[in-house]
Amino acid sequence: MARGAFAITGSGVAALVVALTLLPLGAVFLRAGGWPAFGPGDWQAVVFTLQQALLSAVISCGLAVPVARALARRRFWGRRALIVLMGAPFVLPVIVAVLGLVAVFGRAGVVNDALALGGWAPWSIYGAQGVVLAHVFLNLPLAVRMVLLGWQSIPAERLRLADSLGFGPAQVFWHLERPMLRAVLPGAFVVIFVICLTSFAVALTLGGGPKATTVELAIYQAVRFDFDLGRAGLLAAVQFGLCLSAAGVAWALVRPTPFGAGVDRALAMTAPRGWRRWGDGLAIGGAALFLLVPLGAVGLRGVPGLAELPGSVWEALGRSLGIALVSMGCAVLAALALAVAVARRARWAGALDAVAVLPLATSGLVLGVGLFVIVQPFVAPARMALVVTIAVNAAMSLPFVYRLLLPEAQALLADYGRLAQSLSLRGWALWRVLILPRLARPLGFGAGLSAALSMGDLGVIALFAGDRGATLPLVVQRLMGAYRMEQAMGAALLLVAASFALFWAFDAWGRRYAST
Repeated sequence: MARGAFAITGSGVAALVVALTLLPLGAVFLRAGGWPAFGPGDWQAVVFTLQQALLSAVISCGLAVPVARALARRRFWGRRALIVLMGAPFVLPVIVAVLGLVAVFGRAGVVNDALALGGWAPWSIYGAQGVVLAHVFLNLPLAVRMVLLGWQSIPAERLRLADSLGFGPAQVFWHLERPMLRAVLPGAFVVIFVICLTSFAVALTLGGGPKATTVELAIYQAVRFDFDLGRAGLLAAVQFGLCLSAAGVAWALVRPTPFGAGVDRALAMTAPRGWRRWGDGLAIGGAALFLLVPLGAVGLRGVPGLAELPGSVWEALGRSLGIALVSMGCAVLAALALAVAVARRARWAGALDAVAVLPLATSGLVLGVGLFVIVQPFVAPARMALVVTIAVNAAMSLPFVYRLLLPEAQALLADYGRLAQSLSLRGWALWRVLILPRLARPLGFGAGLSAALSMGDLGVIALFAGDRGATLPLVVQRLMGAYRMEQAMGAALLLVAASFALFWAFDAWGRRYAST
């Protein structure tokens, strides 16, 4: 396939992404008929959004450093399985994570039971403290994985040199670990900060009230209860500006590590003894308990509820599976076209790269509302709820899949691009022989991640879906609202099983296809 064909394909996909991102926002403003004034409640939502996002990102990254360092320099039985399990909350449906946290930290949870035994006042998970707790629970594993990759990227030659020079833990930190953290932490911080800026399901279930309303929740309230599209559009524009500003700050702060290249030889870090050994054990054990106990609570309380599930749960499960598979296919195809075009350094490659991550700075709720406004003259919005949900889910997962594919695509075309040209590999032969086999691993992982994220999404569907169009996360949220907790736990367990089954199936396919 020629370079021009890659450019045409990537440009076409980029045009669709731009249209899907910006046209709905424009439709909301046109329907609103002008810019409304920013009220005190709107300013309070912006302030709280910034405060909880900043606090959540600081706590997540701060806790991730000792946990990642302990995992990098300690070897123990079950270490690999623990790393995999600690990554579970990132693909866990948010509504299920909230249920697990309520089971542990809620009014009838084990934490408040322990406080009651000690004579202390109960702790409420609802409000600002609950929003921050849930965001740390969901994003700490992501921060740990990103920082752990930074530790694993330190060349073995530098570690061997530090050993030969007799460096202690303090010298290793100052000369090796500190420069690595200087390069890795800003990126991890901004990713988590932006995720918390655009969080919806956490604020919907644990927040609320004037003092615990995020911008995304305020957008939902403006559309759902007031149908004030002007206010929703203005809040979306503010959120868009905050996300872009955060990305710009990260770009200015990130510095490359000064280590240079190594020869890819694996070398375990020296594990210090004494109190540092106990400190590493405390960090790993504390993180494991914090992340795995709520998941275990969902499992224990969800099994009895499986026998009491209403028929609507099974209908919603099939609906969620269909949405997840279709949106995953759209996201993977779009990300693959953009990644290959950028890797081939097609015309406007820089613009294509920016477009691929553009959905991260937008509000999924406003995208959905704008699409409903666009189709309303032609068809009833309720009949398009599932189609709009698929489009929004595909757009919101596109940046994650694209970032997984881009480095592999760049390495692939740098290593084999000239060979493919010399062999006159073009069209489907190029994809079948070279591109798809070499990108199978990130494709499988990205497809699994996209399907799992779409499976657990509670966003646009919450605005317009009726009883016949509800997805499984929405059914779980409604069961919680009706205080049918046993059934909610059972439905949540079913949602977890389906999400992880999709993730595992596509990830395993990618690894198996890559090895053939």
